[in-house]
Amino acid sequence: MAAEYARTFLADHPQTRLGLVIAESGAEALTVAGWSGPCNYDNDTAKSSTVVRDWEHRFRARVVAVGFSTPHLSIASPPMDEHEALLVAAEHFAFCPDNLWQGSRPYTLAAYAERITGAHHWDFWWD
Repeated sequence: MAAEYARTFLADHPQTRLGLVIAESGAEALTVAGWSGPCNYDNDTAKSSTVVRDWEHRFRARVVAVGFSTPHLSIASPPMDEHEALLVAAEHFAFCPDNLWQGSRPYTLAAYAERITGAHHWDFWWD
């Protein structure tokens, strides 16, 4: 799943460059690299890494790309039903409120949950 999403991401973002760090996982790489993506929301990248690490275990998430304020994750085992997706949507909201507040309309948790049900990639963006 990660390789497929990486190919799609690179096709859509041909200016993307490779960055390598020594880390046990993509979640850990965020902290090791000194990524400061959610700096307008929270300056503690270790917190973001902890959340992503949990998703690596629960959803087989992989960090595929990282921009200034945008991590892009492939999701091998996304939530597949409405109830689970609603719980995960609440996690996404706690992690990155801008995904709901400034994402696609309607700006509701239920609508967001519907959008991530079965979705094999999650993108986050902090303003």
